[in-house]
Amino acid sequence: MENRKRSGLGRSSEGGFRKPEGGSQGGAKKRYFAKPTPPGFEKASKPDIVFGVQSVLETLKGTKEIEKILLQRDFGHNEVEKLAFERGIPVQRVPLEKLNRVTMKVHQGVIAFVSAVNYAKISNVVADVFEKGEVPLLLVLDRITDVRNFGAIARTAECAGVNAIVVAARGAAQINADAMKTSSGALNHLPVCRENSLWQVISELQQSGIQIVACTEKATEELYNIDFSIPTAILMGSEEDGISENLLEQADYSTKIPMVGKIGSLNVSVATGVILYEAVRQRNK
Repeated sequence: MENRKRSGLGRSSEGGFRKPEGGSQGGAKKRYFAKPTPPGFEKASKPDIVFGVQSVLETLKGTKEIEKILLQRDFGHNEVEKLAFERGIPVQRVPLEKLNRVTMKVHQGVIAFVSAVNYAKISNVVADVFEKGEVPLLLVLDRITDVRNFGAIARTAECAGVNAIVVAARGAAQINADAMKTSSGALNHLPVCRENSLWQVISELQQSGIQIVACTEKATEELYNIDFSIPTAILMGSEEDGISENLLEQADYSTKIPMVGKIGSLNVSVATGVILYEAVRQRNK
C-alpha cells in the first residue's frame, strides 16, 4: 500500500487504480507562460543589419544608406574600408564579442547597419527651399545619441514645418526602426542630412544668409528676444554636455528657455519643441 501511495496511484471506485487528476504519473505538468511586458516598456526593435563580407560589399556598392560598419578588431578588409571611406560611412573596429552580440550568424567579422531613411544633402535642401520662395527653418543636432529622443524631435520638427534635420556622420543616433516608430512616421516626410562636419555645415549656412541660433543653458538671452522670422537654423546639443564648444562659438546667437521651477533643465526633445514653436508663433503672426 505504501508503494501505491508513493507512486501517486489511488484505488478507483471500479476497483482498479487511477492516476491523479490533471496530469501524468509523477504529478501535474507545469505550464510556463511568458511574463507580460510591463506598461510603458517596449522591446527594442532589432536593427536592420547586413553581415558577411560579400553581402556588405554589395550593399556598399548599391544605393542603400548605411549608418555604420563594424569590423572585427583583428580582421582587415581593404575593399570594405575603401568603399566605406568613399561614401563617408563610419567604420568601427570592435572585438569579436561585440559582433557576436549583434548576431550569432556567420558574419565573417563584418556587420553593416542599414539606415531606415535615405539621406539628403543640406546644400540641396537649402537651394530648394529658397527656390520655392520659403523662409528656411532648419534643425542642427549635435551628438543627440538617444534613438527615441531623436524620433521625438523628428516628429515635432515635421509638425513645426522644419525643412530638414542635420546630424553628424559620427556620434549621432542611429536612424533605425525604433527612431521611425518614435517619430510616428515623420522621418518618411522630413529630410535628414548626415554631414561629416557640422562646423562646415554651419559655416555654409551662414554664407547662405541663414542665422544660427544655439539653444543652451549658458546663454543670457531668452528665446523670446530672438527673431525667428528670418532664415534660421536652430542648434541643439546633447543632454550630457550640451553643444560642442566650437559650434557654440560659431553660432550667431545663443538663447535659453526661461525656467521658473526647481529643476533647471528640460529633456532635449521637449526643449526642441519649445523653441521650434516659438519660431512657428513668430512666423504665423
